[in-house]
Amino acid sequence: MGETRQHPWTILEILRWTTGHFQEKGVSEPRTSAEVLLAHALGLSRLDLYLRHDQPLTPEELARFKAFILRRRAGEPVAYITGHKEFWSLDFKVTPAVLIPRPETETLVASILDVLKPETGNQKPKTGLEVGVGSGAVIIALARELPQVRWVGVDISGPALAVARENAVRHGVAGRIHWLRGNLVAPLKSGPRLHLLVANLPYVPRPVWEELPKDIKEFEPREALLGGADGLDLIKPLVQAAPGFLLPGGWLALEVAEGQAAKVAAFMEQSGAYEQIEKIPDYLGIPRVVRARRGE
Repeated sequence: MGETRQHPWTILEILRWTTGHFQEKGVSEPRTSAEVLLAHALGLSRLDLYLRHDQPLTPEELARFKAFILRRRAGEPVAYITGHKEFWSLDFKVTPAVLIPRPETETLVASILDVLKPETGNQKPKTGLEVGVGSGAVIIALARELPQVRWVGVDISGPALAVARENAVRHGVAGRIHWLRGNLVAPLKSGPRLHLLVANLPYVPRPVWEELPKDIKEFEPREALLGGADGLDLIKPLVQAAPGFLLPGGWLALEVAEGQAAKVAAFMEQSGAYEQIEKIPDYLGIPRVVRARRGE
């Protein structure tokens, strides 16, 4: 980005330069990164960048954008730079304390809505639990879609719970979510009282984690990703514990990594506590969610 230019950078010029620069530096999704960061620096939408393509940047806007370029070039994820990430068509606050919500996790939300339809009228309230809430993306999306469900959200991280609480307030569902800090189901009193238990636990196997890109491995919280040698260190005990908290006919839905669905389904089958065990693919056709009902 030359400092001897005789005229200000326009939106289109700086966008083209930044995309090429990111490509040269090996930044993933260079065009998208450039668009999102420039839009954030200017307080515009990505569409506005093209509607105002010949608008010049002020020195203050250029300085702000340069700082974003340096952070992205160093590997910092776009969502942490902007502090926002869209999930289920909702805008979520994200910080380095939480995993950045992924599009494939929308499969987990959809898998619940497929079996637990929204209800109206004077229906008896249901109770749902999410273990490992992170930013709150899953539990908040479900709370908005399922007004008849009261929720409990559990996470071992205090900073993550603070982000989730803030997102719940922003999206108008804070009154239906009770937050608890702890590991898996340890903060809950034993006994079957849940109609639903959902979790997107750390599931990345250690060999895969070692090879993750820099913008994931060095910036996103390790404790939200690494699931032990085979990625199942937390999933196995939750599969075993869940029947003690689910009502007969209640649902368990777990997001899993590529290649894990068959193993998790086998754990459920071997426990003898579940029926209707299903493996549900994400938008790429990868089995992403394992869903099952607690036996009657």
